Amino acid sequence: MNKEKELIDKLIDLAFAEDIGDGDHTTLSCIPATAMGKSKLLIKEAGVLAGIEVAKEIFNRFDPTMKVEVFINDGTEVKPGDVAMVVEGKVQSLLQTERLMLNVMQRMSGIATMTCKYAKVLEGTNTRVLDTRKTTPGMRILEKMAVKIGGGVNHRIGLFDMILLKDNHVDFAGGIDKAITRAKEYCKEKGKDLKIEIEVRNFDELQQVLDLGGVDRIMFDNFTPEMTKKAVEMVAGKYETESSGGITFDTLRDYAECGVDFISVGALTHSVKGLDMSFKAC
Repeated sequence: MNKEKELIDKLIDLAFAEDIGDGDHTTLSCIPATAMGKSKLLIKEAGVLAGIEVAKEIFNRFDPTMKVEVFINDGTEVKPGDVAMVVEGKVQSLLQTERLMLNVMQRMSGIATMTCKYAKVLEGTNTRVLDTRKTTPGMRILEKMAVKIGGGVNHRIGLFDMILLKDNHVDFAGGIDKAITRAKEYCKEKGKDLKIEIEVRNFDELQQVLDLGGVDRIMFDNFTPEMTKKAVEMVAGKYETESSGGITFDTLRDYAECGVDFISVGALTHSVKGLDMSFKAC
């Protein structure tokens, strides 16, 4: 089982345990176990749909007899009144899976919608928008899936799949040179093939990185667009470049036009509003 599937399965199990506990007594008390029915996923707000595949997994894990008919796939732009899918099965199952499915799909669709908005601003440039680790605990895999569905690019998934030497790492390590040297030695010692990225706060730190080398990407932290343009020129295509910190939707294009490869945006995941939708009997 791959790590992504394992994390999603654990999330679904935990979510059901949290929501249902020892039983959905409302449903169990008034709906016969033999009652069958259908519900439709009704879109109530314009955006980009995300989470259909996860929703199918939620239904299947709870009750494999439920039948899902999908009309709109992940990544599709939707509008109010659209019906994304119809689910048929035991009414008890429909009612008990409704909230978890909606929580996941509304959250993922909100993230995909936001990411699409950012990605469209970057059209015509070579810059891609990246997510960050500013995600909902336990939901990171789903939120990063939603970023990809919306047209963005995943940064690292966690602390395990890339080395990112940030300001605190550099300060605690005793400087740029020590941080990079130790990271390279660690990878060699542990037999790990990890990309190394380092954050720089000013041109002096950038020059130190360029003099030492040995990294894959350089992140410009809280640089202005003017500083970013100069920094990109200094790097001269030798390494991947990334802008981060203080970048808003309104200034996104300014940074992209400096020629930076990536712009990381925490707002894609940390404070997104869910897309409005409902699961109604039909």
